[in-house]
Amino acid sequence: MSSAESAAYELQDRAALWSIGEIRARDVVDAACDALVAGLDTPALRVLAACTRAEADYEVPELLRCALDELGLTFYPPGSVTGQEAAALALAGEMLAGELSPRELAFRIHQRFGHELPVAKRLAELDDEYDILDYRGGRAPSDVDAEVTAEARRLVQCPRVSLEPTDAH
Repeated sequence: MSSAESAAYELQDRAALWSIGEIRARDVVDAACDALVAGLDTPALRVLAACTRAEADYEVPELLRCALDELGLTFYPPGSVTGQEAAALALAGEMLAGELSPRELAFRIHQRFGHELPVAKRLAELDDEYDILDYRGGRAPSDVDAEVTAEARRLVQCPRVSLEPTDAH
């Protein structure tokens, strides 16, 4: 995978995480900057990347859809089920990259979606398993960690977006 593709996936993931309130708008701006550095370049991406931290909360909602459209990426409206699914996949990817522990992934999924998001339901159940370990013992935490890791791997096998710039804007 090229650095441009990696940057596109990272921007897509940041957009999904922003759409559910998991990260701040300035994190999306940082991802837009990284995408420019990696060689992606569209007019809306440049404008998005130029936002200051102070402007990000106001500008990202207005600019993100166009920037993603120009890159052939998907915009997830805040609160959408597809955005929630994409965010769950992004969080699973963060765990597999070592940015989250298995327990933190399960907790964040459970906290954010409860048991209501079908694609991530097993991770919410595994968060419950961690809670049981705290009170009754039984299974080893490493066993639950292994299940969370396997579930995260299953999630990231879901199809990714393709990088095909468009002339939408």
